[in-house]
Amino acid sequence: MTDPQDVHNSSTPANSGDNEVPAKSGIELAREALAQARADAAKRGSVPGQGKRKGPRGPRMPQPGRGGDPKLFGSAIRELMASRGWEQRAAVGGIFGNWPGIVGPELAEHTRPEKFEDGELTVAADSTTWATQLRLLSSTLVKRLNEELGHNTVRRVKVVGPASAPRRPGAWRVR
Repeated sequence: MTDPQDVHNSSTPANSGDNEVPAKSGIELAREALAQARADAAKRGSVPGQGKRKGPRGPRMPQPGRGGDPKLFGSAIRELMASRGWEQRAAVGGIFGNWPGIVGPELAEHTRPEKFEDGELTVAADSTTWATQLRLLSSTLVKRLNEELGHNTVRRVKVVGPASAPRRPGAWRVR
């Protein structure tokens, strides 16, 4: 029968001489195997774990939906605007920035958008004549704006004429 200590020390040689190399641990064997695999791969001209590639490597496009990866600028801005609820504000800002493209150069020369609140766009005209013209075109303008911004974003266009000096209260005066 075998002594239990002999079984436990079976990795050590029976003759322990001074010139013999001690047995290697599992981690050392794994390191040597990895070093040998790397050396073999370097001889073949490949990198372990990468497989064979066909064609040249080009720039990597970001994968959508993976956290931390870079995104295309346009899609990142759209996601930010959607998450913050800024889509309508940005679209309305587009009206102010592209007014001549929406109403035409002649009308844009004499009118300008002033503010947008609760579906009402206030537009200022530089004369009463252009204010009247814009009032006549207001329903067409609402349709055109909603084509640009989305259905029912603009419900009404309020037109204001040129500001005149405030009247003094009291009786009429003749100069």
